[in-house]
Amino acid sequence: MSQQVAVADKIVRHRVGHHWPNAELEFSGAKLGFWIFLCTEILMFGGLFVAYTYFRSLYPETFHEAHKTLSIPLGTLNTGVLILSSFTVVMAIRSAMVNQRKAMLGYLYATLFLAGAFMFVKLAFEWPHKFHMGTLPAAFYTYDGLSHVPKPHIFYGLYFVMTGLHGIHVLIGMGLITWLIIQGHKGVFYKGYFTPLEIVGLYWHFVDLVWIYLFPLFYLAG
Repeated sequence: MSQQVAVADKIVRHRVGHHWPNAELEFSGAKLGFWIFLCTEILMFGGLFVAYTYFRSLYPETFHEAHKTLSIPLGTLNTGVLILSSFTVVMAIRSAMVNQRKAMLGYLYATLFLAGAFMFVKLAFEWPHKFHMGTLPAAFYTYDGLSHVPKPHIFYGLYFVMTGLHGIHVLIGMGLITWLIIQGHKGVFYKGYFTPLEIVGLYWHFVDLVWIYLFPLFYLAG
């Protein structure tokens, strides 16, 4: 396992793990492993996107009418929030690369705030409104405003499963970013070692990318 030794400038110098010949290979191995993990994530979400495409082809009128019940302004707001959070992640990594610890921490806090804002919109406005309307999946569907189209509960089933799964990933990302902040305050990251920032950054960009697909499919593609 890798070891770390504190030095006088409050930076915790990273030591390459004994099973790696140098830092470059250690970094490349970490990124390769995480890309393999992201491939499994793509397969999971890919199956849901295939299901969306299949049912949309079966019930195009249902999906057209049901999407009108979603709030485009709130969806657009959340899209902008996540795109901005991807920028702050990039800036946090860059700040670590040039030994600007305060800037790095500031960008990480900003990313955490933006992620929280995304979830706040979902949990405080979008999903409670759907619960109140009765636009829920399967047997929980009670909304009578779409009685003129077949099986509207399928649309909302896909909506809650896909946006809910994405929301879980956002919460996981918030946990990871919180861990980065804690480590950043300890002085772990600097220009010679920022691998965890890069890895979490990749994860966060993936979360952002998934939403960029979800937003037009559910909110705009009527």
